[in-house]
Amino acid sequence: MEQARSTISKIFNGEPHTYTRFNLTQNMEGDNSQVEMKLSSDMDEEVGENGVGGRHHHTSNGKPYMAQKLGRTPKDLCFMVSAALLVFFIGLLIGYIAVGKKQVAPVCASSVSLTEPSVLHETGAAPLMDWDDVKTLFAQKLTAAKLQNALSEFSQVSHRAGSPEDESLGNKVLQRFKGYGMNTWTDEHFIKVQDPPSSGSNRVVFKNTLQEFPKGFLSYSNTGSVTGAVLYAHYGLEEDFRKLRDRNINMNGRVMLVRAGKINFAEKVANAAKMNASAVLIYPDPTDYSIGDKTELYGHVHMGSGDPYTPGFPSFNHTQFPPVESSGLPRILAQTITQDMAIKILRQLEGQRMPDEWEGYSKLGNESDIITVEVKNVLAEKKIHNVFGVIKGFVDSDRYVVIGAQRDAWGPGFAASTVGTAVLVELARSIADMVKNDGFKPRRSIVFASWSAGEYGSVGATEWLEGYLSSLSTKAVSYINLDGIVTGQKGFKVAASPLLHTLIQKTLEEVKNKDLTLLNQFAKSDWESNILEPMEPDNAAYSFLAFSGIPSISFRFSTENSGYKFLGTLQDTSDNLNIATSSQVPQLAEAAGRFAGHIALRLVHDHLLQMDVMKYYKVIRSHVAKINGKVREVQRIKPELLPKALTVKWLISATGSYSRAARNLLTDIQNSDLEDIEMCRLINDRIMTVERNLLSQYVSPRESPFRHILVGSGPHTLKALLKHLDDLKYDNPDADADLFRNQFALATWTVQGCANSLAGDIWSLDNEI
Repeated sequence: MEQARSTISKIFNGEPHTYTRFNLTQNMEGDNSQVEMKLSSDMDEEVGENGVGGRHHHTSNGKPYMAQKLGRTPKDLCFMVSAALLVFFIGLLIGYIAVGKKQVAPVCASSVSLTEPSVLHETGAAPLMDWDDVKTLFAQKLTAAKLQNALSEFSQVSHRAGSPEDESLGNKVLQRFKGYGMNTWTDEHFIKVQDPPSSGSNRVVFKNTLQEFPKGFLSYSNTGSVTGAVLYAHYGLEEDFRKLRDRNINMNGRVMLVRAGKINFAEKVANAAKMNASAVLIYPDPTDYSIGDKTELYGHVHMGSGDPYTPGFPSFNHTQFPPVESSGLPRILAQTITQDMAIKILRQLEGQRMPDEWEGYSKLGNESDIITVEVKNVLAEKKIHNVFGVIKGFVDSDRYVVIGAQRDAWGPGFAASTVGTAVLVELARSIADMVKNDGFKPRRSIVFASWSAGEYGSVGATEWLEGYLSSLSTKAVSYINLDGIVTGQKGFKVAASPLLHTLIQKTLEEVKNKDLTLLNQFAKSDWESNILEPMEPDNAAYSFLAFSGIPSISFRFSTENSGYKFLGTLQDTSDNLNIATSSQVPQLAEAAGRFAGHIALRLVHDHLLQMDVMKYYKVIRSHVAKINGKVREVQRIKPELLPKALTVKWLISATGSYSRAARNLLTDIQNSDLEDIEMCRLINDRIMTVERNLLSQYVSPRESPFRHILVGSGPHTLKALLKHLDDLKYDNPDADADLFRNQFALATWTVQGCANSLAGDIWSLDNEI
């Protein structure tokens, strides 16, 4: 009724008749929605057309015109009353409509608040924190003082895989992760490893006069006892055995005596086995190792990684596979001996003189230099735990960078595992603190992993990879290895996927350390030749790269020449590492942590992954050029082996396809709306396909686990194709022209398939092959 009275009053007082219209508009720039009120005179015009409303009417004395008419005739008065009643009912109707409209208004405005503060939204193009602020904040968190405390906390005299000490360390790491507010979990495996005999010992007897009972051992050696003639084979390299063969020296059944170094123990034993040797003795020569003449060596001889009794699949307790062994297990005996024992043997050898370049001793040994080797290692099942903590991303939480460090060691393992574990935990603390207290929001997640059984061949890490390969190969952005990161102070070496080379260079330029200038000096134009080195199979990051196709990086501070030689011994202590680093271990650990942290933070911070897909084009092109030259050479010398019909043009074409796909990706990035989260994700997924599509899909991961055609091992790799061509050229009995042509064709299509995947959608392919 109040609305009706108001309406009648307005009519009789001649005020304009209006109504309110509500319209919601959403501010697309991210501000809050606002209610916009619009006034309209549409109804006034409609009423005016019907003779109602209109203008104000006043007499000259200011009184209403209707009041002066009250003294007129009844007919006029009746007419006026009728008009008033009509206006009254029209007013009621208008009032009803107006009230109805006012009832709608709160519903429209209920989803917005005029006083609500403005909220910033993630767009996908840039996180809320600037990269320079992230760098500054991280530098404040990770300090040498904090690392010194962590080094003391995680240092133990003994923590062999599966031991109570190893489990205790794992629980310490787990509790630290929980204390940082991270999501944590453990990964349990039941693995088979080979340990030295629980009773008795292994034995080496030379000419029935010299006898040794070594405490050091090589896990996964064949067991038993053999007797044969000693033959010195330098470092046990393929070229070393080739020199012996060129001298027509009989190597069947011989016991090879080789130096440690150059290549890993497993490769030395595998090379000797190809020569039909019966056993291999490995020792640290004093020209390479200044570790004392009684120091024992420990290691393994599995030509691969992970549990060799569950090749290609995880060693979970519930897996029910038939008994099987890795093809990388040796069929001959392998044992380490001390410098003292080796030198006594070398001084008594007869036979041919050594090659001039094999300095140090005079004779190679002949058939009368008899030695007996007994290996009684025992196979044992152990339960191990990998420990994990994760800092979840705020945009692409299902994409993650993995940072890992080995936790176990043969003895103290200070350089082998303690430093890496301390840096791992401090990196977790620093970044978790940035997220919790300083507003840092990583776009992707970071997984921190503490591995067990690393000394037996990256067993813990590899079993995890095998267990979750299907998801890790598509969701893990990169792996950063922290094993052995401090072994010296005057050198710096990096082994990494070419996809990460540009990021490594940028990181070297950015990382600053108040106590050390070591990293800064490598940020030069020739940094690649100064610090890059191949990733070797005994590197924990190798499985991530060559088995899983995850871009990986491993690095270390080292000495300029021989390096730290106490790895794999019981002398890997804090005292010896302090001597090797001039007591700069905490400072070097800080620099290493900053290097690893910067790479990880950059990969989870930026909207586009900092990976250079053109780097692989250079690597592939280099291999293809060498293959092309060798094919032509073999066709000229041995045309019956490789006919002219065999052409390299298809491999060259596949390389060109990769180059075009990489350049097109860069063009797509420039032409894309990088404010679009989904667009960034699609581009990043294309980048992530490169590494895993360089894994050959034509070989079995069980028979040839390291399927990567550029950094892997096996006949499917481009490196193996080059070697096969040399074998064809020199009539090596192992050469097989048909096998070469088959592997050549499969490698060609692997490169083309990688290019096709990088190109994106199938309608983006040029179909040139």
